Amino acid sequence: MASSFSSLLTWRYRVFTSFHGPDVRKTFLSHLRKQFTFNGITMFDDQGIERGQVIAPAITQAIRQSRISIIVLSKNYASSSWCLDELLEILKCKEDMGQIVMTVFYGVDPSHVRKQTGDFGKAFKETCARKTKEKEERWSQALEYVGNIEGEHFLNWVNEADMIEKIATDVSNKLNATPAKDFDGMVGFEAHLRQMESLLDLDNDGVKMVAITGPAGIGKSTIARALHNLLSNRFQLSCFVDNLRGTYPIGLDEYGLKFHLQEELLSKTLNQNRLRICHLGVIKERLHDQRVLIIFDDVNNINQLEALAGDISWFGPGSRVVVTTENKDLLQQHGINNTYHVEFPSRGEALEILCKYAFRQSYQHDHFEELALKVTELCGNLPLGLRVVGSSLRGKKVDEWEDVMDRLETILDHQDIEQVLRVGYESLHEKEQSLFLHIAVFFNRNDADLVKAMFADNNPDIKHGLKILANKSLIYLSEDGEIVMHKLLQLVGTKVVNKEKPWKRRILTDAQVICDVLERAKGTRDVSGISFDIYDIHEVFISPKAFKRMPNLRFLKIYTSKYDGNDILHIPEEMAFPRCLRLLHWEACPSKSLPLGFCLENLVELHMPHSHLETLWEGTQRLTNLKKMDLSWSFNLKELPDLSNAASLERLELFCCKSLVEIHSSIGNLHKIDFLQMSYCTKLQVVPALLNLAPHAYVSMEGCSQLRLHQRIAWASIALVSLPFDSEFICNINNCFNLGRDSRTVIKKSLGACLPGSSIPAEFNHKAVGNSLTIRSDFREFRFCAVVFPKQKIIESYPELFCRIRVNKGCPTDHNMYMHLRSILVEHLCFSYADLVEVHGWLEQENEIMFEFITCQDLDIIECGVQIMTEESERRRRIEFDDASKASQDSELTDRLICYPKQKNNS
Repeated sequence: MASSFSSLLTWRYRVFTSFHGPDVRKTFLSHLRKQFTFNGITMFDDQGIERGQVIAPAITQAIRQSRISIIVLSKNYASSSWCLDELLEILKCKEDMGQIVMTVFYGVDPSHVRKQTGDFGKAFKETCARKTKEKEERWSQALEYVGNIEGEHFLNWVNEADMIEKIATDVSNKLNATPAKDFDGMVGFEAHLRQMESLLDLDNDGVKMVAITGPAGIGKSTIARALHNLLSNRFQLSCFVDNLRGTYPIGLDEYGLKFHLQEELLSKTLNQNRLRICHLGVIKERLHDQRVLIIFDDVNNINQLEALAGDISWFGPGSRVVVTTENKDLLQQHGINNTYHVEFPSRGEALEILCKYAFRQSYQHDHFEELALKVTELCGNLPLGLRVVGSSLRGKKVDEWEDVMDRLETILDHQDIEQVLRVGYESLHEKEQSLFLHIAVFFNRNDADLVKAMFADNNPDIKHGLKILANKSLIYLSEDGEIVMHKLLQLVGTKVVNKEKPWKRRILTDAQVICDVLERAKGTRDVSGISFDIYDIHEVFISPKAFKRMPNLRFLKIYTSKYDGNDILHIPEEMAFPRCLRLLHWEACPSKSLPLGFCLENLVELHMPHSHLETLWEGTQRLTNLKKMDLSWSFNLKELPDLSNAASLERLELFCCKSLVEIHSSIGNLHKIDFLQMSYCTKLQVVPALLNLAPHAYVSMEGCSQLRLHQRIAWASIALVSLPFDSEFICNINNCFNLGRDSRTVIKKSLGACLPGSSIPAEFNHKAVGNSLTIRSDFREFRFCAVVFPKQKIIESYPELFCRIRVNKGCPTDHNMYMHLRSILVEHLCFSYADLVEVHGWLEQENEIMFEFITCQDLDIIECGVQIMTEESERRRRIEFDDASKASQDSELTDRLICYPKQKNNS
């Protein structure tokens, strides 16, 4: 390979600057260095290096050891062959190592750099006079390239100080977003990378699938995450897919599961939240021309691989797919032959891992030498065990180490890693042990804020408890804010629970024991949680007194690991839940309503998808703590209760509640709701007149074919409250044929919308028949639209509309217009907006921009148009938008309203 992975880990300098000394050293550069020092940014200092005709080895090394290179292009930069050779080396590092390159145009026009004209070009020609034609060509191409990199232009700033402050801020932000140092403390990491380096062969333009195998806890996921962090900037798109063993929606067949997995993959890879697909060929359609890095972590089923990476032809040239698994047979079935098997660390490496967690350094303290060696041996050299045990021993005295060692020595089979990991659990105090067990059984991969709320009533130190578990390597917080526990540690928790004496058990997980407790009312005051997998249970008749014997029950989870559609739980009408219940998770609940007298005051989450519920409760309940409510797929649910007191509610999911007719007006004033899902409630007719939700809330009513919005609703009220058309939301009003003139006007003036229509509005002054057009513009903001026509009735498909934008024939950027065009009946107008501020290839002037609209084969794009958003056109649009909004106060909207948060485009 052109470069080794290890070089990515050894950034000695934050910044290297390439500059012409006489132009900037005593002025701009000295001020920049001072600002960098103030911001804590280390910059390579070339003082003392004698400049000559050939670039010094020390300079070459400094460039290669810098995370960012800043090229200061001044009037005489091209007069120095040294500077031009630095430039070639910098661009080589950008290509080979993903180095970040920034530009500053100091007293020189970018176009003069690109074209080597003006005084800059004159200096360049003089330098080239003494060089070969080949050298001149290489320098010229390099200057043309950096001249196209958008940077700070000195002439655009009122004063130099402000420009320097902006550069320092930009550098800090780029460094903060760079995870290159995240894994360099991992013992043996470079050896792993060397092995992967050979397998991945990144210089090869072919598509490769590579696997990482080894036992649980060996470090496969850690290596995979490191690869993703280090290499993602060398690919057009990248994605790390974990939790593949996780819970999928119940009732899915093999096809439905593949469909679900592909939607999840594309949503992550394309950075488009809740993306929908219409068939299983979409991955190939969207990624076959993209260089992608996709990592599938902890694969345990061949169906997962077939769904997500069925064939290398799905991905573009140079793509790499990495799979981690414990199952080598699975790899053979899928034809993955490039495999790296992670071996157990050597004795010395294992000792170093233990010491890093026990002593926070790579070697043991005095008097601990023999103890550390013995503990390492007893942990079986497994990295996860070494981390957990080492963390539990941190700060302990010699005698405490000896106690732990005695316990480890009682384990006859040293490969029984679960027993080794239990040492970490046993090092906790009682409160933290209880928290560990509850996370293992109920809350693994749950949102951290939700978990904190679950324990807030009786554990005010929940934050401290979570911190202790994290410090002891028993959990970690994911990038998405979820609490994550390794599956082996989760298994330890489950086994601890089941080994407690029956009359002392705090958490029940054994299905047969739970059946006995519920049928014979044999619960105790000690029970705080029940996790009941009803798969393979024949029939259970719950006693009316079952929960009365468990007054301290706080977490109730009833689910099925394999759905068979059978109703096997029989619930008495007079059954009562405990008052202190915090979690009610009951999938496919057979009851028609919640029990009378059910006190919901302490409930934090109500999770009852696929239920038989028709109603929930009568009247108004105290719902002080309720944060999350999911009743999706409850086909019989006819109405929602009054939720006026659910002031803390953040998430309400009613997907596919096909009997629901009306959404209670109280929903409209729940200011903390940031996720409201009501799609495919096919009988839904009435929603609140005002939805005063959280800022940037996600609201979806797709497929609500009978929806009739309240007579008082006007576009202006929605726009001014929480569904602002011209800021954060894009709206689809498919098949709404009764819109008044003013309503149509305000929709057309919004930044994103879809409504019936067959012609491009007049303000779109660039128009073309068909699906593409090309314009010239020096402005970066655009509104664009397309007329879409259904070739046939679309059933059970989710076509989307994209605008592919290509600037100066460079790399295209796909802009998702978020128009879900399922079952449109006639021609529709679709509008959207794009800001090309981050698009590559932008020039100061004379930009050629191509807009190409793309959708599925069931739709035709008849016509398209583009409006350049100058300051004047934007001002005029806003005035017309406001005027039309005021005039539309009495208009009625019908059939369907869908609002999606606008996503930033991924260029």
